[in-house]
Amino acid sequence: MTSYLYELPTTGAISFSDVCVDPTATYITDIADTTEARANLRVALKENKRTDQNEKDYLRLVKVLDDYIPRLYGLLGCIDSAEMSLKAEPIFSWRTTLSANLFHNSPRISIPTFATETAFTLLTYAFSISNLARAVVHSLGRYETERGISDTERKAKDERLTFAVTLLCKAAGIYEHIGKQCLAEWEKEHDRVVSLGISCPRPPDLSREVVIGLSKMALADAQNLAIRKLLSKAAFESTITPGPPLPKSHPSPALVAKLHLECVSLYSSARSLVKTPGASKGASKPKIKLPFGKDKSGGSGGGSDETGEEVAPELRRYLADEITLHGALARKWLGVDAGEHGGTSKCGVAVGFLAWAKKELEELRSGHLSGGVMDNDREKEMRERRKARVQEELESTNTFLVGYKRMNDTMSFQPVPPQAELQAMIPAGLLAVAVKPYTKPVPAFGPGSVEYTRRQAEELELLSSETATDTASSPSPSIPGASTKSYAGAEAYY
Repeated sequence: MTSYLYELPTTGAISFSDVCVDPTATYITDIADTTEARANLRVALKENKRTDQNEKDYLRLVKVLDDYIPRLYGLLGCIDSAEMSLKAEPIFSWRTTLSANLFHNSPRISIPTFATETAFTLLTYAFSISNLARAVVHSLGRYETERGISDTERKAKDERLTFAVTLLCKAAGIYEHIGKQCLAEWEKEHDRVVSLGISCPRPPDLSREVVIGLSKMALADAQNLAIRKLLSKAAFESTITPGPPLPKSHPSPALVAKLHLECVSLYSSARSLVKTPGASKGASKPKIKLPFGKDKSGGSGGGSDETGEEVAPELRRYLADEITLHGALARKWLGVDAGEHGGTSKCGVAVGFLAWAKKELEELRSGHLSGGVMDNDREKEMRERRKARVQEELESTNTFLVGYKRMNDTMSFQPVPPQAELQAMIPAGLLAVAVKPYTKPVPAFGPGSVEYTRRQAEELELLSSETATDTASSPSPSIPGASTKSYAGAEAYY
């Protein structure tokens, strides 16, 4: 059980001192620190691209982004509050890793506005967190099937699995924030710069449908891991004696089936979104872009509103395979539930669901998992892990099928319902995880930062003290006609 492995983008260099004007010279050091933080991100992304898959350090990348993002928001806050101004429209260079392209060479494009930088930075943040969750899961191995593992060790690894679920829920929240807030701002900025005659490409990475689809996919991946944790104790106890009957620690098979059905729903929504017109175009034919005789960014002089290429095929293939896999697993556990809790009258239903699940798993094993000759290492690794899981689930499904079929052939003698009848018995799914909403960090400087708030409080306190001093030192106003005598008994005549 694993999640999607993202290819991380790389980015070009930029100096914010060449873009931003600080008229009061208050933020000169902060601008330099922000440039340095972004340079650190650029270096970390380049190193990640050159490192072998098993040696990539996603935790370091997350920490680098945690340092840069508050500084970026500080810069944006200063510009929005007019404490800084722009010398010219900033241009940011990023590789679009969600675009379908020939030879797996992610194109680098140049896109204007700070809204672009915010969206791509947060996308990279969510990609890195998702890949970190995947690395955590990979480090655990198939611990629940290790016969020599102690209960304490298993529970400790369950906690690590829960941590991975939390990371994926956090990534889902970041994608949702990008899709609902960042890209709304980007659309406004896009229209503004295009009206000024500036080229502003629109890759799939900046498509609202694609990013919301990624949020649903991350949530489905989190639910997938949550199912694994739910079954870990029962999987350990079933290692020696797989198949029916289930161990007493096993959760309700009907519950497990509903959890898988919700995964199907989430992955299906994600796949529909990434295939939405506008998120991709020309899906029926590959789009080959040759950079000869034109700028790599696609600019041809003047403003343009370029739509992106179709979404990378490995992402769409991953979603299609997950839909098939979880659909088969839902039918497997519906069959097990019928066999375990339905009595002899439901043995035919159990055999029907399990035979259906086995057929789908066999098709998945022989079909989408074959891959292509041009697959890169990342795609090969995903395919190999998927193949291993499908094979494991196929063996488990076949074990249950053989057991319940023997029971039906020797004791129950119930007819096996047709597939249409079984389809009508499938319940609705159940969601066990939730998106963790993304909250913008406190800016490192400028409006909203701790230092800015403290400085404002000090200025107000100083102003208040100066006002009080002026009031105390100013003479009392004299009343016309009043006596100025101050000796004892003045004006007292008697």
